[in-house]
Amino acid sequence: MNVPDIVVLAGGAGSRMRVDHPKALHPVFFRPMIRHVLDAAAALPHRAFCLVVGRGERELREQCRAYPDLRIVRQEAPQGAADALREVQSALGGPDADVLVLEGDRALLSARSLAELLSAHAASGAACTLGLPAGPEREPAAYCFRSRDLFNALKLDPSGADGAEPTLGDAAAALAAQGGAISEYRFADPDETLDINDHEGLWRVEAVMRARLNRELMLKGVSIQDPGATLIDPRCRIEPDVRIEAGCTLINSTIGAGAVLENSCRVIDSEVGQGSTIRQGTCLEKSRVGRDCRLGPYARLRAGSHLDDAVWVGSFVEIENAALGSGTRAAHLSFIADALIGRNVEIGCGFIACNSSGRPLKQRTVIEDNVFIGSASQAIAPVTLGAGSFIATGTSVTEDVPPDSFVISRGRQVTKPGYAKKYGRAKGAPAA
Repeated sequence: MNVPDIVVLAGGAGSRMRVDHPKALHPVFFRPMIRHVLDAAAALPHRAFCLVVGRGERELREQCRAYPDLRIVRQEAPQGAADALREVQSALGGPDADVLVLEGDRALLSARSLAELLSAHAASGAACTLGLPAGPEREPAAYCFRSRDLFNALKLDPSGADGAEPTLGDAAAALAAQGGAISEYRFADPDETLDINDHEGLWRVEAVMRARLNRELMLKGVSIQDPGATLIDPRCRIEPDVRIEAGCTLINSTIGAGAVLENSCRVIDSEVGQGSTIRQGTCLEKSRVGRDCRLGPYARLRAGSHLDDAVWVGSFVEIENAALGSGTRAAHLSFIADALIGRNVEIGCGFIACNSSGRPLKQRTVIEDNVFIGSASQAIAPVTLGAGSFIATGTSVTEDVPPDSFVISRGRQVTKPGYAKKYGRAKGAPAA
């Protein structure tokens, strides 16, 4: 088999997608569409490797840095595949080379199937081999040409149907009309040839990619309760014996063995340690969670959060840019930001680490080991709570607290027997 030239066509306007950016850059399963096609093509032995682009050339070049031998050629106007091929003719390997032509929206094509297509083309000796979908469909998903025959055909048929710019199908028909042999190769997997022309097509392709990845993970020992309702980025690293319930989204994250993610969790750019449980509706972003932690339900870890082992973060606790030592508990309804918290700290309901004075620079709270903080308390940063100190309920801490100290700063209770009749509403009166 001759080592082919490969041309990927990505100059189309993609008007049916109704997006402002080039169609080739539209995200497909967490990556730009064109990267899926280029990955498959780059895995094949090749001589020239060309990408034809239209608008968005600068952004496409940025995405294509991973392919050092890829030559990018700009098509000044989206005038069809034939015009795109003329733009790259001088970059190809000469008239005797085979040319594999791919469309930039066939994101499911595999290198293995493309290699089979090239082998079938070489064995046939044909001027053109059509890579057809499985089943009765006749629209090719890929083409192999002898370079000489391809460009002769484009000269023979300068216009396609109704005077339009010729398609690759027109070029193949022109070759057949001149007596050239046309062979066919059928892709075995019907999903592999799906294209993306609109958002319904995008949904179909992403559904296939998601199903493939989730099946692979399940075969490796990951339990996925509802694969059709679980979105996992291929960059994720998920160890065996992890349980993922319905509605979870995992992006570029690591999940340790034995962890449990209850339904509707979002884990983005984060690490979850072995044996930890992330309960329903909890969101993690750019955070690290140690072993045997318990989060949620409905907790939120924002960027820069770091939990050591065996930390409990309960319902409606929000943490940002803070570290919590092992054994520390914040059971519910707290905001902890820009804080360094030691081991075995007990944080009561409604605690706030007050980190902002309205200026861009945030202030830091330090809470040392074995501190107890009662409910509805605040630490007004910058402040340090010494090891072993006890902060009574309703206290606003504004000064550093020495170790093993008791702190209380709430107003004295005043009780007036019988005054409820004066200030309250009469029995049986309707509520306001």
